Amino acid sequence: MLRMLKTKPLHQLTFLTVILLLMVACQPQPPILVYVTPTQPEEVAAANTDVPTLQPSLSPTDTLPSLTSTVGATETPAIQPTGPMGTFEGSVIQPGYTLPPTSTPRPTNTLPPPPPSETPAPGATQSSAEPPTHPPPVAPQGALPNLDAGLMGIQLDPTLDQTDWNNALGDIQKLGVKWLKVQVAWKQLQPNNAQEISEDFRRLEIYLETAFNQGLDILISIAKAPNWARSNQNEDGPPDNPQALVDFLNLFLREVGPSIDAIEIWNEPNLLREWQGKPLNGRSYMEYFVPAYNAAKQYAESMKTDPNQPRNFPLFVIAAGTAPTGDSEGSRDDRAYLQEMYSAGLAQYTDVYVGIHPYGWGNSPDDTCCQPSQDRGWDDSRKFFFMDSMNDYREIMVRNGHGDGKMWITEFGWATWSGLPGDPPQPWMGYVDECQQANDIIRAFEIGQSLDYMGPMILWNLNFAVLAGMVDNRDERAAYSLIVPLDPRERAAYWMIYDAIRPEENLPSYSRCPGAS
Repeated sequence: MLRMLKTKPLHQLTFLTVILLLMVACQPQPPILVYVTPTQPEEVAAANTDVPTLQPSLSPTDTLPSLTSTVGATETPAIQPTGPMGTFEGSVIQPGYTLPPTSTPRPTNTLPPPPPSETPAPGATQSSAEPPTHPPPVAPQGALPNLDAGLMGIQLDPTLDQTDWNNALGDIQKLGVKWLKVQVAWKQLQPNNAQEISEDFRRLEIYLETAFNQGLDILISIAKAPNWARSNQNEDGPPDNPQALVDFLNLFLREVGPSIDAIEIWNEPNLLREWQGKPLNGRSYMEYFVPAYNAAKQYAESMKTDPNQPRNFPLFVIAAGTAPTGDSEGSRDDRAYLQEMYSAGLAQYTDVYVGIHPYGWGNSPDDTCCQPSQDRGWDDSRKFFFMDSMNDYREIMVRNGHGDGKMWITEFGWATWSGLPGDPPQPWMGYVDECQQANDIIRAFEIGQSLDYMGPMILWNLNFAVLAGMVDNRDERAAYSLIVPLDPRERAAYWMIYDAIRPEENLPSYSRCPGAS
């Protein structure tokens, strides 16, 4: 993909260096590695007079509430940061399940073209397009397909030290995919107030700039509001006031925006543990998505004319990928949730990508529902099938006049406990071995790249298995990893992806699996 002027201007880096040196010189004792001291609101305003204030208008519809106030820094007691920047849970299906919720499993060279319009249409009309059928099933084993690296990515946890982050970027560069996804835990970047630029904030900024400067395209997923912005502080959820999300997004883009290619607004909001404090439905989500979308688009427009760092590349906005699940006390059916988003006006945003998390559990990408087995499980609902999830989402898009829109798979993958000690954390993680995991991933990429409505696909995950305690504690996030604490450290899927995006390569074998025939 052609990149133009996507580097931090030299004067900004020089200014940050001077600030760091002054801070070190003024300390009477060894510093605690704080990059920038938080400033008061009036100081923030004075320091950023050259950056436009981005207070977005709301939806083209007249049904969403107006936003007039900002959640203040002193409305609730300040809290101290605890732990690393990101805390994640797995895609857990408990024994005796009845479609319980899932959540984010901790678990070419050309960017896909944006949908036809960059401007929200005044209204959506019914599309006559029919949902296309998928390619006929094929055996994933055999000669590898030639895959487009520009439509492929992988998710990386930002809670690493600098050395581990750089090493992980090296693994991604070697792998060859172009997209890097990072989930931004807002509560870790601003644990105390709305004006805070914490150490974790600056650390993430440096990490993303490092990845950006290495030529990776970066997708961020913003989620998990801090406690000071929420009256309901159970688990995770959005802020009480959507304007607080807009304010954070404005600040984040002002500081980190030149390194960002795409933004996913929240993560799996159809799960109660990700959406505590607000109604668990798609209309509630749209009350946050609309102003966040407008803020992102206004930022991108303002940067086109910035003389210091003009933005000559798109900023894609993605509606949050939902967890594939049914209705329960802790979840809302993802298909119904997407329809609620459309009923609240999603189709009016014609340049928005629809996020999707089509996990396959132990079912291969070409499999469809349902031929349930009494001795297997996780095969008796369309929620458990990669192909069915994509078909269902596409049908909803077409039905709601969004047939010209695209989907963006912001998470997918197949888990296996193959080679790791002990029993798998979930029974279905024993259905797939390392070699089948690799074949399923490759076949899923091949299916996605055959569809004209599919954007990039982000694989979950690179290397959670090597983090402390993951394997010993039988954490299911390790089952999705491409890099594991074994010898060799790369699973077969890593080298199969490497091979599939390099037509000139023909590796004789893939880790512990035979090579392509």
